[in-house]
Amino acid sequence: MTHTATHSSNPSQQRQLPIIDLSAADRGPKDRALLHAQLHSAAHDVGFFQLVGHGVTPAETDALLAAMRAFFALPEADRLALDNVNSPHFRGYTRTGDERTGGSRDWRDQLDMGAERPARTPGPDEAPYWWLQGPNQWPAALPELRTAALTWIDRLSAIARRLLHELLAAIGAAPDFYDPVFGGLAHSHLKFVRYPGSAADGADQGVGAHKDYGFLTLLLQDRVGGLQVQREDGLFHDVPPLQGAFVVNLGELLEVATNGYLLATNHRVVSPPGATERFSVPFFYNPRLDARIEPLPFPGASAAPGITADPANPLFAEYGYNELKGKLRAHPRTAERHHGGLLTPA
Repeated sequence: MTHTATHSSNPSQQRQLPIIDLSAADRGPKDRALLHAQLHSAAHDVGFFQLVGHGVTPAETDALLAAMRAFFALPEADRLALDNVNSPHFRGYTRTGDERTGGSRDWRDQLDMGAERPARTPGPDEAPYWWLQGPNQWPAALPELRTAALTWIDRLSAIARRLLHELLAAIGAAPDFYDPVFGGLAHSHLKFVRYPGSAADGADQGVGAHKDYGFLTLLLQDRVGGLQVQREDGLFHDVPPLQGAFVVNLGELLEVATNGYLLATNHRVVSPPGATERFSVPFFYNPRLDARIEPLPFPGASAAPGITADPANPLFAEYGYNELKGKLRAHPRTAERHHGGLLTPA
């Protein structure tokens, strides 16, 4: 994730995002053409939309949310036994206030997970991003959580792959152009997140303003709200929760691949008021760590506006370097414990 300076909007102002029905792809050429027109507009003009018609059932969602709530209901000692600081792969539990966005504290706690793979310690001639591959940390008291999380990763990976195909087709590109950078070693990422309400000092940064650095993010949010998206007026607008929908946003890789034609959009989370809790489950559809993202050939490429360069946030050709950069910034305790040699002196 990358961060940016922000302006505040009226917190009561709400503008619903475009609503995209993915099932329209199966209803014949006319409906699929309309889907592509809507996807093109949403991805080019906003960079965010609500996705319905994705096929995930309420029962599947309920099972995942039950596992997540059971995790956060565990005694703190059980959660801290999975402390992210124990993992050189940045997997596990992060206490409230320990993660940073834009250098400031995020008032939430979370469990970070990914594909279950053996640890890979990079050799002296290998890229350091291979540290990001490794096993998850699971709570012994909740064996069902492992099943629920890994099932969700597989389920949403398939939906994201299909959505990416339709999105590329919508702008006139080959739908399968980026299939080779995913495959069996795609580095997808899942979080269980709890926002425990406002911090005692009154700070309201649930998560600071940022862009995601992969391809696509599919977010399951509850009914509390708090997600805000920067719209074309430069202000941050609330995203009203929509029952049964995933909030989808494009990551920086798609913006870079299309030279700015598709948008990676700044967004943030404002902590819920008082002691109100908010829960969310973001899923990040990312390619292999060693994937090199080639420019996308598509008809509108010549009209692409270009990307905004940020000297504080260089983007690398190999995806893994982008994710490693983000993890080192977001988890300073873990970075200092395991990867001091990768940190840039202040």
